[in-house]
Amino acid sequence: MSRDGAYKDTILLPQTDFPMRGDLVKREPERLARWESLGLYERIIARRKAQKAKKFVLHDGPPFANGDVHMGTALNKVLKDLVVKSKTMAGFEAPFIPGWDCHGLPIEFKVVKQAQGLEPAEIRRRCTEFASKFIDIQRASFKRLGVFGDWQNPYLTMAPGYEADIVRTFSKLVESGVVYQSKKPVQWSYGAHTALAEAEVEYKDKVSPAIFVKFPLTPSSASKLGIGNASMAIWTTTPWTLPANLGVAVHPEFTYVVGEFAGNERKEILVVVRELVETLSEKTGMRLVKVLKEVKGRELEKLEAKHPFIDRNSLIILAQFVTTETGTGSVHIAPGHGADDYSVGQQYGLGVLSPVDDDGKFTDECGLPELVGKHVFKSNDFVIELLESKGMLLAQETYEHSYPHCWRSKTPIIFRAVEQFFISLDELRGTALKEIDKVEWLPAWGRNRIYGTVESRPDWCISRQRTWGVPLPVFFKDGKAVLCAETARKVADLVESEGTNIWFELSDEELCERLGIEKGLTRCRDTLDVWIDSGCSHVAVMERHPELHVPADLYLEATDQHRGWFQSSLMMSVGYRGVAPYKSVLTHGFVVDKDKKKISKSDAAKSGKPTDASYFYNKYGSDIVRLWVSSVDWQTEVPFGEDLFKQVAEPYRRLRNTLRILLGNLDGFDPEMDRVAASHMPLLDQWVLERLHNVVGECSKAYERYEFRKVFNELNQFCATELSAVYIDATKDRMYCDAKNSVRRRATQTAMYDVFSSLSRLLAPILAFTADEAWEFAPFTEGSVHEQDFPVPDASFASGEATKKVARLLEIRHDVQTAIESQVQAKAFKKNNEAAVKLVVKEGEPVYSLLNDREFACEFFIVSDFDVSAGSKFSVAVTKSDHPMCPRCRRYEPAVSDDLCGRCGEVLQTVSRA
Repeated sequence: MSRDGAYKDTILLPQTDFPMRGDLVKREPERLARWESLGLYERIIARRKAQKAKKFVLHDGPPFANGDVHMGTALNKVLKDLVVKSKTMAGFEAPFIPGWDCHGLPIEFKVVKQAQGLEPAEIRRRCTEFASKFIDIQRASFKRLGVFGDWQNPYLTMAPGYEADIVRTFSKLVESGVVYQSKKPVQWSYGAHTALAEAEVEYKDKVSPAIFVKFPLTPSSASKLGIGNASMAIWTTTPWTLPANLGVAVHPEFTYVVGEFAGNERKEILVVVRELVETLSEKTGMRLVKVLKEVKGRELEKLEAKHPFIDRNSLIILAQFVTTETGTGSVHIAPGHGADDYSVGQQYGLGVLSPVDDDGKFTDECGLPELVGKHVFKSNDFVIELLESKGMLLAQETYEHSYPHCWRSKTPIIFRAVEQFFISLDELRGTALKEIDKVEWLPAWGRNRIYGTVESRPDWCISRQRTWGVPLPVFFKDGKAVLCAETARKVADLVESEGTNIWFELSDEELCERLGIEKGLTRCRDTLDVWIDSGCSHVAVMERHPELHVPADLYLEATDQHRGWFQSSLMMSVGYRGVAPYKSVLTHGFVVDKDKKKISKSDAAKSGKPTDASYFYNKYGSDIVRLWVSSVDWQTEVPFGEDLFKQVAEPYRRLRNTLRILLGNLDGFDPEMDRVAASHMPLLDQWVLERLHNVVGECSKAYERYEFRKVFNELNQFCATELSAVYIDATKDRMYCDAKNSVRRRATQTAMYDVFSSLSRLLAPILAFTADEAWEFAPFTEGSVHEQDFPVPDASFASGEATKKVARLLEIRHDVQTAIESQVQAKAFKKNNEAAVKLVVKEGEPVYSLLNDREFACEFFIVSDFDVSAGSKFSVAVTKSDHPMCPRCRRYEPAVSDDLCGRCGEVLQTVSRA
C-alpha cells in the first residue's frame, strides 16, 4: 500500500445515505403514501390545536370539476399550499378544506352533447357521475403535487348539505326584498340556451356590419324643429336589432347641427352632432353644404321620428351614455336588446320589444314575415338591403370590435329581453363598496378592479334555463312568481335530506304536498346561476366547519375572479350578513406562453405542447413544479413553457446538493454533546451564522407577505454564494483533515447543523418532498419537517461584525484570485493550493490581523503560503510554493515528520493514542 493509501482511513470524508439524485418521480409517491399512512395532515392540525394556536383560514376557491389539472390550476393550488404550509410552520393552526364547483353549463353541455333528448333526472345523474369522475382525478393530482388538506372530506357544491345552504342563503335575500322577476335584456347564449352572468362571458374580436341610417322626423316634429324633411342620422353595428327599435337617444348637452348634406347624387337634411359632421361626410360621401340650424340635444327631447321600415314612430329621448367618439351622436334605442337601452327606455315608458327566441331566431313580433325563423346574425344583410331599397341607408362599412361570446359554446351572445329573476344591487352595492375598502387587496390594484366592477354592475340575473344546478326555489300562481322566504327554507330542509333531484323528480302536486304549501302552485323550472353556488361557500363551508371561521383570512385566486368568485362571494355575503367574507384577497396572474398569450388546453392541444400538471410532475417531479411556482412573480402574468420549466432543475440540484453536503459533514455530530459556543467559533463560522441570521429573518418576513419568490431567491443565493462558493469550500480541509473533535471542526459542524436545520425548514413549504426526505436522513431529527416550526433569527449573531470583516476579505480574495489565475494560465503551477501569496495592503487595513494569521489566511484563500505587509499601495504577487505536498491532506505545507504537515502529524498522533 502507498503512503497516501495508508492515510485514507484517517480522513473524515462526508457520510450520508441521502441520495445525490432526487429521483423524484419514483420517490415522491412513496413519501406521499407514507404521509397518508401517518395521517400527517391530521397530526399537524392536532399539534396546533393542542397548542391552542391562533387560526389562519385560507378558504379554497373551488375549481370546476370538468377536466384534468392544467398548469394554471397547479399554480393556484401550489400557491395556496405555500401559504398554508408557511402559516402552519409560523405557528398558526391553518386548516385547509379543499372544494369543487360541480354544477353549471360546462358539465351539462358535455353530457347533453353526448346524448340528446335525455330527461332532466337522467341529465342530472350523468352530470353527477361526470363531476365525481373529475373530482377524483383532480384530487389525485393535487395530492401528488404535495398539497396538504382534508382530502377525504372536501366540500362539493353538489352535496345536499351545501345545496341546502345555497337555498337558505337565497331565502335570506328573498326576505330582504332584493329578489325580483322582470323582463329585461340579459346576455343570452343561443348556443347553450341560457342567460349568462358577466363572468361566463369572454371577449373576442368580431367583424360586424356598421351602418348609417336615417330616421325621418314626423311632420309634426319637423314642424316643431322648424325644418321640414329633416332626419335623425344614427349609426349601429347591429342592424338586426333595428326591427326592435323604439327610440333615438341624444345627449342633452351636445350641440347638434341640422344641415343640408349633398354628394353622390343625393341630398339630405340630417341632424348630427357637431363633432361628427366630418365623419358622417367622409362615410356617406355627402358634404355639409349649409347649416340650417344648431340645437342642444335637450331641445330634441320627445320629438318623434318614423321607423325606417316599420310603420311606427320612434321617440327621441335623452341619455347621458351618448358620446362623440363614433357614429353620429344619435343612438338607436332597442330596449329589448341592451342594458342601457332598457334603462333609459324605462324612464320614457318605451316598453320592451325583443322579437327573438331561445335559438337566436326572429319571432312574429319582429313585424317582418321575411325574417321570422331566421337567425339574427344571418339577418343583417336583409335588413341592410331593406334599408337601401327604402332610401334609408346613408352608408355602410365593416367594423372590427371586441364582442362578448359564450364561454362554453363559443358563440357570440345576443342581448335579449326575457323573463328572468334578478338580485337588485341597489340595496347591496353601497355596503359592498364600503366593505371593499376594509379588505387588504394584494396586489393593491385589485381594490380598484373590483370596486369598478361592483360600482358599475347591473342587477344580477340569477336564473338559468338549465337542468344541472340548484333549483330556483320559486313557485308560480296563475303565471305570477310567488317569492316566499319561508317556502324557500322548507325547500332547503327537503334538499338537505333528499338532495336537489327531488325538485325534478316529483310532480308539482307532490312537491307542494311534501312542502306543506298551497296546492295548485307550479314550480320554477330554472336553476340558480352557478356563481351563486360558489358565492355561498362562506355559509355552506366556513360556517359549517367548526375548524374554520368567517370572515376568512385569505381568498387566493387568479385575476379573472374580481368579476367572478371574489365578487359573487362579496355580494352574497353582504346580502347574507352585511360584511365581506374575507379579510385579505390575493390575486395571481394567468399562466401565459412566451408570447404573453394565456395558455388554454385547446391551444396547447393544437400546438402539441403539454399543459397538464401530470405531464410535468410525472416527468420532472412535483418538487420541480413547486420550485417553479415559488420562483415566479405571482403578481403579474406567469410565463411558462417546457424550456423555462427546465431552468428550475438547476437551482433544485444546487439546493439538494447543499442539503446533502451539510448532512454528510454532520456525520457523527451530536448537537447535545458537541456544540461549540459562539464565543469559541472561528471567524468563518461566525460569519455564516450571521448570514443565516439575516436569511432566516428575510425569509420569515417574505413568507408572511406571501413573497415566495423572495424566499426562493434568498435561499438559492445563500446556497450558491455564501455556502457553496465560500464557506463549504474554505472549511473542507478542516472538516476532512482536522482531528474529529477539534474545536474548529466541531465549530463548523455546529454552524452546519444550524444551517441545515434552518434551511430544511425554510425550504419545507416549497420543496415539500425533498426537505422532508433530507430531514428524515438527519440523525438528530424527529418526525416530519412539516411538523416543525420555522427557525427564528438568532440574536447572538445579529451584530454583523463578522460579516463586515468577511466582506472585506472577499474583496481582497477577488484580487488574490485574479493574480493566481493569471499564474495558472501562464503554467507557473496548476492549482490554487500551490500558490504562495505576497500581499501588500495600505496602512490601517481593518482586517490586517486576520491576514497576518497564516493559518487563517491559507485556509480562507485556499493557498499554500500567505505573507502580508503594510505599504503605500495595494499589490498582490503570486509565485509557486516551495513547500512539499502533505501526503495526507494534500496541502502544500512545511513538512514536519514523515513528510506530513504539522497539523496532520498531530492528528495522527491523536489517532494512534486513541
